[in-house]
Amino acid sequence: MGSGLQRHINQIREWVNLRIYDAKPGVLLWLHRISIPLSLTSVSALLIYHGFQLNDTQNLMVELLLKGTIAFYLIKYLIQLFFSFSPWQDIQERRWEALFMVSMMLYIITVNLFDEQIIGTLGQTFGLDNLEALFMLFVQGYFLLFVALEVGKAGRFLPKMGMNPAGMLVISFAILAVVGTGLLAMPEMSITEGSIPLMDALFTSVSAVSVTGLNVMDITSILSFKGQFVLMVLIQLGGLNFITFASMLALLANPSMGRRIGSLMQSSGGSGSSGVLVKQIIRFALFFEAITMVLLYFSWGDYPFEDWGDKVFFSAFHAVSAFTNAGFSLIPEGLANPLLANNTGFVVIIGLSVIFGALGFTTIHDLFSSQATRNRRKNPWTHLTINTKIALYATMVLIPIGALLFVLMESNGVLAGMSWAERSLTALFQSVTLRSAGFNTIDVGALTTPTLMIAIILMFIGGSSGSTAGGIKTSTFTLVFLNAIATIRGQKRVEFARTTIPVELLNMASSIFLFSASSIFVGIFLLTITDGHLSLEQLAFEEVSAFCTLGWSTGITDELSEMGRIILISSMFIGRIGTVTLAFALTRGKKASTKYAYPKATVQVG
Repeated sequence: MGSGLQRHINQIREWVNLRIYDAKPGVLLWLHRISIPLSLTSVSALLIYHGFQLNDTQNLMVELLLKGTIAFYLIKYLIQLFFSFSPWQDIQERRWEALFMVSMMLYIITVNLFDEQIIGTLGQTFGLDNLEALFMLFVQGYFLLFVALEVGKAGRFLPKMGMNPAGMLVISFAILAVVGTGLLAMPEMSITEGSIPLMDALFTSVSAVSVTGLNVMDITSILSFKGQFVLMVLIQLGGLNFITFASMLALLANPSMGRRIGSLMQSSGGSGSSGVLVKQIIRFALFFEAITMVLLYFSWGDYPFEDWGDKVFFSAFHAVSAFTNAGFSLIPEGLANPLLANNTGFVVIIGLSVIFGALGFTTIHDLFSSQATRNRRKNPWTHLTINTKIALYATMVLIPIGALLFVLMESNGVLAGMSWAERSLTALFQSVTLRSAGFNTIDVGALTTPTLMIAIILMFIGGSSGSTAGGIKTSTFTLVFLNAIATIRGQKRVEFARTTIPVELLNMASSIFLFSASSIFVGIFLLTITDGHLSLEQLAFEEVSAFCTLGWSTGITDELSEMGRIILISSMFIGRIGTVTLAFALTRGKKASTKYAYPKATVQVG
């Protein structure tokens, strides 16, 4: 009986599919053409709705436009299912989209037919008064995601325009920074009367998308909840954008790494394509951020919150800021606030999230993927890639050394009066965040000059390749260091972990080192011209912090002139993308083929 009914249903479906087959391409094409301008118009309306004070008529117009757009997407989704040869399979493959569409249809039906705000009713039942507002925020966020995916499909035309991945990285960051500036400059993003000054908005936007964390204004007292939410989104997009591009560029530039990543993705059910890589990076980031958010929610201690929603948002913001190594905080005084600085659980959670974020996707995947775990059981440690070994060795060496030097330099300084346990925790946390994140549980302006010098070195080294961390990266520093040692010893080859480092990689590391050091020197020189009233020590520290996208400051950021701020903006932008694009250019550059050779030069060195 059941098989006969199923056979009959399949025959009907086949008959319908044959009848509508010719109409399918035209209908789907028109739906796509309509969706792009409608989506852009709706996004603009949504931004106006949240960014400006509107009267009742304007609010009604925006709401009608948004409802119409959501209705269009519902109809579009149903039409796509109608034209699908296997609708049930499509629903399973896009189950989150299907769940969203079902929830929206139920919401629309209950509101329009029964005049019942079902979400609000559920909120009142369970004592969650803000549930309906959160639901509408979720709907708008999901809607923006849909629109972003629709608009993002235009990115497939960039390769046809001759745009290489490095160029796409630069353009994507520039667009994200400009959009972020416009959003932060809207009146509703600020608590104070009027809009945030354009220069301040630009500085904050670039600092967010480059996950630096430098501030020219107090985001806790100037930005509204909407502004803080936009800031969190900019940090998230900037961090994910960089991880994605860095991993893809590494895949393109290093065939062996590409094969490694591809095999890992295939073993976990993927196809090994760049699209799968991007999805796995996003899942990996969101997974760690979600865990951090939950842990932070239960570790705030006695810190006062207005309500549970405020606590959830603060937890989410700091989880994103920690994992992306941004260093932004919504706490007055930052993590140096007395209620948090001595909160061991809170500090440890933030520190561990920073470490995981600074290790990078490829390292984390190599350590914790299911296939890598199985292989390591058979052959412990040796199965790890050279990149993973460098990242782990550097992390295990630099963190203890940084902490030890911090204790030695600041025993009579910022650490005075603390117990040994408090000193150890404080020093370890500063050592962790100094290489990438920018969080601090002490007053940076009170640090001694030797400590600031140590901080500059750690900032310059930064985190691991393929992560959101800044600096020249641990791999670059390791190769330059090993090359120097080999040269001093008179060795013809540079070896590490029973492998020989190719000369091309050594040259690339040296080029990145020189490029970064030169850029920082130019930045410091320009700052001494524009802001000569500040000490060289302060300006140098500020420039290194900006270029290496760390975010530590001795407290002079808001004292800089407009030209000084422009210099730091340029440093943050170049520091974020410069080393990656340079590495890609050096790797992908065409090797000139010459059939001749000049005689070897004899140059006196040293």
